[in-house]
Amino acid sequence: MLKSRLPPLDNLIAFEAAARLLSFTKAAHELNVTQAAVSQQIRNLEQGLGLKLFERAHRAVRLTSAGREYQHTVSASLRHLASATGDIRLSQSQPRLTIACDQSIAALLLLPRLSAFKALYRDVSLRMIVSDSIADCLSDETQVAVIHGTGDWPGYSSRRLFKEEVFPVCSPAYLAQTGPIANANELAQCDLLNLDDEQWDWMNWRVWFNSKGMDLPFERRSLEVNNYPLLIEAAKAGHGMALGWRGLVDDALQQGSLVCPIDETVETDFAYYLVWPDRYERTAEVEGFSSWFRACWDSNKIHG
Repeated sequence: MLKSRLPPLDNLIAFEAAARLLSFTKAAHELNVTQAAVSQQIRNLEQGLGLKLFERAHRAVRLTSAGREYQHTVSASLRHLASATGDIRLSQSQPRLTIACDQSIAALLLLPRLSAFKALYRDVSLRMIVSDSIADCLSDETQVAVIHGTGDWPGYSSRRLFKEEVFPVCSPAYLAQTGPIANANELAQCDLLNLDDEQWDWMNWRVWFNSKGMDLPFERRSLEVNNYPLLIEAAKAGHGMALGWRGLVDDALQQGSLVCPIDETVETDFAYYLVWPDRYERTAEVEGFSSWFRACWDSNKIHG
C-alpha cells in the first residue's frame, strides 16, 4: 500500500520548512510550533528513512547530499499537492460550466465570442470539451453542447440554432486568379479543397454537385485535410475552393477574407443544435449560456 511507503505528512512539512530556511528555529516560527517539535519531526523522518538529512552544528544546520536530493522531491511534491488542493477548493466555490462542441464550432464560432459571455458571467469557470465525436460531446461531464446532427439524441433535449446550408467559398485572390465563375460546371474545373471523407460525416464536393444534378467526373483535389478550420484557412490562403457552412464561415465572409464565387447553396435535413442532458437539472450557468447563445443568433450577432 502507498501509505506504508510514505512518511507522515507532518514530518515532510517540517523537513521542507527546515531545509528551505536552514534553521529549525525559523521553521518552527513559520509552522507556529516549538523548535523541539520540529527537531522531533526531523528525527522521526530520518529514523524512518534510515539516513541523516541534516548535519547539525552549533546554532546551525546544513543539508547532507541525501537531504538536498530529498528536499527537491519533497518540495515539488508539496507544491503540487497545495496547488491541487487550492484548485479543488476553488472549483467547489466557483460556478463551473462545461461546454462541448466540435472543432469547427470551437475555432470558428465559439472562441471568437467567448469573451462576451465571460464579461457577462465573470464568476463562472468555463471548461470546453472539443471533439468531433458526438459520443464525446455527450459525455457525463457535459452540461451543454453545440452539435451538428438531426436533433434526435435520446436522453437529451435540443433546440435548433441554424439549418445546414452549404455553399462554395474562396479567397478574393483565388477568384481574381480564376476569373468570374458563371455556374457549377465552371466551378467543377477549379481546385477543390476537400475535407477527409473517412474522418467526417459531412457533405463533400461530390454530394454537393449531385445535389445540383451534376455528376462530378473528377475532382481537382489540390489539398485534403481532416480538420475543417484548417481547410478554411487553406481557402483564405488562396489554395482553392472550399465548401462553406452557414454560421461557420460568416465571419470570414463579413471580414472579406472569403467570398462566394457563385450564388449556389445546398440545404440539408441537418442543423446545428443546442443540446443539454435531461438527467441533470439545468443550472443557472447552463441557462445563462443557452440564453446568451440563442440571443446571439436571434440578434444576428453571429451571422446574417
